[in-house]
Amino acid sequence: MFSVIFPGQGSQSVTMGKEFYNEYDIVKNLFKQADETLNIPLSKIILEGPKQELDLTINTQPAIFLVSYSIFQVIRKEFNLNLNKAKFFAGHSLGEYTAIACAGYLDFKDTIRILRIRGDAMQNSVPNGEGGMTAVLGATVEEIENMLNENQKSFKVEIANDNSEGQIVLSGKIHDLEKLSLILKEKKIKNIRLPVSAPFHSSLMNKATEIMKNELSRLKFEKGNNTLISNITADEIFNADELKDLLIKQIENRVRWRESIINMINKGVNQFIEIGPGKVLSGLVKRINKTVQVSSINSADDIKNIKL
Repeated sequence: MFSVIFPGQGSQSVTMGKEFYNEYDIVKNLFKQADETLNIPLSKIILEGPKQELDLTINTQPAIFLVSYSIFQVIRKEFNLNLNKAKFFAGHSLGEYTAIACAGYLDFKDTIRILRIRGDAMQNSVPNGEGGMTAVLGATVEEIENMLNENQKSFKVEIANDNSEGQIVLSGKIHDLEKLSLILKEKKIKNIRLPVSAPFHSSLMNKATEIMKNELSRLKFEKGNNTLISNITADEIFNADELKDLLIKQIENRVRWRESIINMINKGVNQFIEIGPGKVLSGLVKRINKTVQVSSINSADDIKNIKL
């Protein structure tokens, strides 16, 4: 039994998806549709860069979605692999939108449009340079939660991503993250400041929540083909109204990726297929459970090696 998973921000690189773009008309058409829908040269930014432009959240989010969605369509239409036999579809943060679109809950153009808006709203929710994110390695969620509770009068930092065993990402204002870093160093817990300019998945994103609430209320969600796993609950999503509500909550709340993977495994999944740029999620799944089969698809050869 397998699940399909889609990557989030941080998996981007200039030229991602280029092999598929060069080889398949379906991908050229999707890239063209994206450019026309957003009225920006997103294809050029993806295929040629510059990296600084691709790394802007307003571009990164629709770009990763476009590449992941394109690869999914190639697998389905050119290789005739039925990915809709998957037990679950899930994605990390913006990857959840890719899962929603690939499972048929939301139209391609609506998805890429809402991700451009989401990227802009998240980027501008906090003044540039005021907030950030830190990765903590080698500590449990419980240890970090206790540490944050014990020091809540000194600083406010929130868990943004529970990614895997021993990999947790925190969000907050820069000066608060610096205070936390000193405590982590005292406890000999490794922490690395991430190259992002906003504190994603924290209460500092409240302006973005309001924008997304308005935008999502206008969208029409269909009944999809596959069961989705929510970042917020780490469990199944049952209807379109619940889906909208969870996507709104997702902006300010923790991505429960570790729990999501464990929950899917407990429900019988023994194979995960990551579709999209990079291999970030494949690495996280392997850290969560070493016994399950994990594949990442970045080339036509990767598709040929998939066995369902």
